[in-house]
Amino acid sequence: MGSAEEYQQPLLLRLDDQQSRIADLSSTSIEEFLGQRQRPVELRWWSRLVAWESRLLWTLSGSSITVSIFNYMLSFVTLMFCGHLNALELAGASIASVGIQGLAYGIMLGMASAVQTVCGQAYGAKHLPAMGIICQRAIILHLGAAVLLTFVYWWSGPILIAIGQSEEIAEQGQIFARGIIPQLYAFAINCPQQRFLQAQNIVNPLAYISVAVFVLHILFTWVVVFVVDYGLLGAALTLSFSWWLLVVIYGLYIRLSPSCKETWTGLSWKAFKGMWPYFKLTVASAIMLCLEIWYNQGLTLISGLLPNPTVSLDSISISMNYWNFSLQFMLGLSAAASVRVSNELGAGNPRVAKFSVFVVTGTSTLISIIFSAIILIFRAGLSKLFTSDPEVVKAVSDLTPLLALSVFLNGIQPILSGVAIGSGWQAVVAYVNLTCYYIIGLPIGCVLGFKTSMGVAGIWWGMLLGVFLQTIALIVLTARTNWDAEVVNAADRLKRSADADHSDLVVYV
Repeated sequence: MGSAEEYQQPLLLRLDDQQSRIADLSSTSIEEFLGQRQRPVELRWWSRLVAWESRLLWTLSGSSITVSIFNYMLSFVTLMFCGHLNALELAGASIASVGIQGLAYGIMLGMASAVQTVCGQAYGAKHLPAMGIICQRAIILHLGAAVLLTFVYWWSGPILIAIGQSEEIAEQGQIFARGIIPQLYAFAINCPQQRFLQAQNIVNPLAYISVAVFVLHILFTWVVVFVVDYGLLGAALTLSFSWWLLVVIYGLYIRLSPSCKETWTGLSWKAFKGMWPYFKLTVASAIMLCLEIWYNQGLTLISGLLPNPTVSLDSISISMNYWNFSLQFMLGLSAAASVRVSNELGAGNPRVAKFSVFVVTGTSTLISIIFSAIILIFRAGLSKLFTSDPEVVKAVSDLTPLLALSVFLNGIQPILSGVAIGSGWQAVVAYVNLTCYYIIGLPIGCVLGFKTSMGVAGIWWGMLLGVFLQTIALIVLTARTNWDAEVVNAADRLKRSADADHSDLVVYV
């Protein structure tokens, strides 16, 4: 073996040479550079390192952002069409989308984060056949959860009334919820499919598929709602159809694409082996994200208990839709951060993983500042895409400053959550979310909303406080992380699984 200088010099020359291609740098060489005790401090070297990481990040996140945004836009567009039926049907669709669909969304998305953790680390360690088994195991558990959630969807009307919603809104919400029951099962399959592909850096095909399905969804929804005049139920059924279209196309790609020939080797009974340890990680993952997603959904439900519930619910639902829209952009970056961290930990590169965290956090913070400025500039027209009711338009405009502040916090919090997923910290973050959101943020929001004249704004202030405290906690957790120890944990996890054909890949998470 050569000396440290022999390893160091070629890399430094490549960093210093402006004619060299950034793409020629490797994770191994960057890890060596970052591990030097006396690293060079020249700006030109560090700028090229940032450019190298940004290139990898945007290769992943560009398409991941497209997938997140356009998949979310399926529901976004559906609510827009419902809003142009009348205010009551918009309130019903919104409450079903937030309170019922949001319940399933939190569970499914949370469970799927386990796929990101394990498949990402398996891909980094080159344990490729294990990834298909993990995906199948995840689909089995997701479909089991979908069966249980079906009862909640079907009896959503009485459930919404029981939590204080008006009978008129609950009735419309039940119509919409029953229409999206097929979407529940499609989502149960699509979540593991998407994470399985993202973990192996297959993202561009997903973006093309998502855009194509979104365009078709607009056409189908317009025909069903306004031409055929099937109204609210038609809008819900069209949303379900579009999600099943995604599942079918994703499935065909996984089955037929040469890119998946090493990771997908066909259906296997091995998916049923090691189910319990994977289930435990899945539960921790689901709790982590459910506590986060349900917090926002719960505050929307609470707004329906305020005086003049239709206006309160419509205004906070419209604002939440824009907040969620910006969140999809950050979730794309979060997914990329999760993949980058898990891949590098699996490959044994702790310093590159840490460096990736810094780059993606700085990038997302700058983007969130731009988004916040756009929201403040166009505050008057945001609600008019959903409704022409002047009272609702004014209520949304009044909430815009709080919306802008929420969007800014989105530039940090989801990214650090993605880092937590890539590292397998779901259980720890679940405790953080429980404390910040439900012990602190939710009670304060209820007090400000119901015991003062602030109303919807008071509820939103409570939400902001919870998000702010969670962001601080995640920053501290990430800053105190021993990345060398995380590599050891990932390596140990994968090594112990090798003797069992990778069926118990997550026993040691």
